[in-house]
Formats: sequence, structure tokens, C-alpha cells
Amino acid sequence: MVPVGAAGDPFEALGDPSRREILRLLSAGDRPVGEIAAQMPISRPAVSRHLRVLKDAGMVAERAQGTRRIYRLRAQGMQAVQVYLEGVWGEAAARFRLLAENTERTPEQ
Repeated sequence: MVPVGAAGDPFEALGDPSRREILRLLSAGDRPVGEIAAQMPISRPAVSRHLRVLKDAGMVAERAQGTRRIYRLRAQGMQAVQVYLEGVWGEAAARFRLLAENTERTPEQ
């Protein structure tokens, strides 16, 4: 699991296409839940549930602005996923390079 200091698992949160779309929308800037819901093919309560999962996973944060809740990407949660993926990819790339460097080339026929 990726440590983000939150109760949820970021990879579990990323498993749903609606949550990935919410993250894409938030990548353009902070948005209130109503604005997010207006751009989604799901209900506002469903968007709120998805936002709660993303918040529990440490990927988004919210702030109150009057009666509205404004959501934003949380850098720490997003970076934890990035670090994990870079680590996995780095190990795979190193193994591939080692294999490529130690494989004899045969002349083409």
C-alpha cells in the first residue's frame, strides 16, 4: 500500500472511472461539488460519495466557502502514487536494461 497518511488506499480509489474523471476535472483547478457534478453523468450524491473516497485516500482536500464545499487535488496523495509507480517502473526498466545488455545479438537472416 502507498503511505499517504490517510485511511483509504489511493489505488483502490483510482480503480473507479468516475473517480479518475473527478481527478481529471480537479487537475484544472479547485471546484465546488456542484460544478463537478454538472460535468459528470452521475448524480450529485454519487459525486459526493466518490469525493469522500478520494478524500479518505488522501488524494483530494476540501474547504468550506460559505455553504459550498470546494475540492482540490492534494499534492501529497498524488505524489505518493507517482513515487510508487516510478519505483515499480524503475525496477522494471532496470531489469529490462540488464536483460538487453546481456542478450547476445544474432545476425539477421
